[in-house]
Amino acid sequence: MIYLVGDVQGCCSPLERLLATLDFSPSRDHLYVLGDLVNRGPDSLGVLRRLSALGGAATCLLGNHDLHLLAVAHGVRKPHRSDTLGGILDGGEREDWLHWLRQQRLAVHEHGWLMVHAGVVPQWDAAQTVALAGEVEAMLRGPDLGGFLTEMYGNAPDRWEDGLQGIERWRCVVNSLTRLRFCAADGTMEFATKEGAGGAPEGYMPWFDVPGRRTAGTPVAFGHWSTLGLINRDDLLSLDTGCVWGGQLTAVRVDGATREVIQVDCPQSQKPGVV
Repeated sequence: MIYLVGDVQGCCSPLERLLATLDFSPSRDHLYVLGDLVNRGPDSLGVLRRLSALGGAATCLLGNHDLHLLAVAHGVRKPHRSDTLGGILDGGEREDWLHWLRQQRLAVHEHGWLMVHAGVVPQWDAAQTVALAGEVEAMLRGPDLGGFLTEMYGNAPDRWEDGLQGIERWRCVVNSLTRLRFCAADGTMEFATKEGAGGAPEGYMPWFDVPGRRTAGTPVAFGHWSTLGLINRDDLLSLDTGCVWGGQLTAVRVDGATREVIQVDCPQSQKPGVV
């Protein structure tokens, strides 16, 4: 069975209950976790331990909170008051977990689904999305990780151009794959608004509603957008259902003719509105 799972965000107990509900077997099943593995929930370390223990039966994408963990660990960003990363950063296995995170993916296209944490700008098709993600993955695994993280944050450039080079190119890729919610018809990204689809700023729309986007013929699954909630369309899965806010942790089985949505309720770990 193939399962796609939304943002876990350090909520290890709901993850355990979800796996039990799925009767998940590493010898039979495969889990795709769509980023934000850690942070804000009570047991980020436990989540990493549980997912890594699944070995090749789990593919984990990196979200903005996972990149934040790497940035804090390298002194590039200061911890936020709502962070719950101490169990990882202060433990004796710190370097092992940071190394494990650096090996994870930013985008995959498998079993007919393009999977990312946040979104895909309209200029990219599935193949370009995975190729560009691979460029950033190489930087995350490379020897100058600290230098890359220092330059990774920022909102510019806010529109993809094929001629972008170096850090501007990679920053644009990171922002699309881990931060995007709304963009304009020409692909200009907007990062300030966190409301649901109805809260689009003037001139902007949800990235998946942009006319003519090049991934329109490819089913896409993503997380990141808890105020959007569950979207279950033939061509689109939105799977961040607010686990850390007291919502649900959601999995969707996507193999076979019948799609199945499986959810477990989650205790509230953070109050909505925390940045």
